[in-house]
Amino acid sequence: MDNDQHDGNPRYEALAVDTLAARLGDVHEVASRVGGAPTNWEIREVGDGNLNLVFIVTGTTGSVVVKQALPYVRMVGESWPLPLYRAHFEYYALVRQAKRAPNIAPEVFYFDKPQALIVMEYLYPHTILRRKLIKGERVAQLGETIGQFCARTAFRGSELSLPSPEKKQDVGLFSGNVAIPAITESLVFTDPYYGAAMNHHTPELSPVVDELRRNAPLKAKVQRLLMKFTANTETMLHGDLHSGSIMATDTSVRVIDPEFSQYGPMAFDLGMAVANFLMAYFSQPAHRQEDDLADYQAWILEVIEACFTSFDAEFRHLWQTERTGILFPRALFEEQGNSADDACDALLDEIRLDALAYCGIEMHRRVLSLAHNADFEEIEDTALRARLEARNVLMGQTLIMEPEAYCDLSALIALASAFNQKMVL
Repeated sequence: MDNDQHDGNPRYEALAVDTLAARLGDVHEVASRVGGAPTNWEIREVGDGNLNLVFIVTGTTGSVVVKQALPYVRMVGESWPLPLYRAHFEYYALVRQAKRAPNIAPEVFYFDKPQALIVMEYLYPHTILRRKLIKGERVAQLGETIGQFCARTAFRGSELSLPSPEKKQDVGLFSGNVAIPAITESLVFTDPYYGAAMNHHTPELSPVVDELRRNAPLKAKVQRLLMKFTANTETMLHGDLHSGSIMATDTSVRVIDPEFSQYGPMAFDLGMAVANFLMAYFSQPAHRQEDDLADYQAWILEVIEACFTSFDAEFRHLWQTERTGILFPRALFEEQGNSADDACDALLDEIRLDALAYCGIEMHRRVLSLAHNADFEEIEDTALRARLEARNVLMGQTLIMEPEAYCDLSALIALASAFNQKMVL
């Protein structure tokens, strides 16, 4: 349910464990799924992200997740205000993802626009993928599912599939999400490459960081990719597809938290996801015993390969079966006896090239900018952490500078394996 009314709450008020039941107890979409008297609900605040309040509410018949935006960046505080409307765009993204990639995004039960809150499916027994990767747990079909998710949302959110008026209207809608893209533009594309105020990095990594920030050709390439990111509205992005935005069991994969959603390049989500798998890969020597390190790292590389191959296979399938938009119309190809396969191959080559470059940028920002990955950050030995982060930073630099050399997956895997053995610090 999309609720644009104030529902008795004319002013925004942040939820709390002791106020949530009274606030939502009369909302049918919540009460009917949770069950029992609201005064008996079990309510836990579980938000460990950077921006929002997140609660799990459990009653006699079930559980739901309640997510509410705060009017500031939670990890920084009120000194960094952030508009509540970001919750509106997360809701819009979730309902679109549910149509474009069914059974991967959580189902939304209720949305209160003035209160910037979303009530959605409680994913159980799923846990955050990043924690599973740190623990050395495997997830069946992980790369295949993420590749399919990226391909389906990329293709079905573009004018390869959508009617042009619908897609342009959607671009207009998401263009109102100004504050969140601005965070991506600064924290991802700009701040890692100079001494921005909120940056931090492992002290022992400083020689590598200093050299990186002196690399003018690298910074020019990153800014060109930022130009493409800001100007390109190919498709609706998740916008922040990292291993903390993926929940999994041993056999099931779900994607959450599309609050950074906007329209942008088809390659962006794929590149972000692969970068986070590479960071998990490089961090493993700090998390695994020697006897299972090689096997687990090899499995992560298989996940990365599967991401790309699954993306390509699903994109080609949709190209053949759902190419109903204004782009590459059948009237120009099949209906004149021409194959469109070469055009699809060329587009996929371009997507992979850009995905590798975006991947390199994400590998940098997660160790040099504001929001870091637990994969590295929880390594207490800072000298060891810096050595592993250095491998990650230098591979990221290589992918940005010459992505065309690693579009072949065997070359990409060989590059990761080589940097995994490199002694930098």
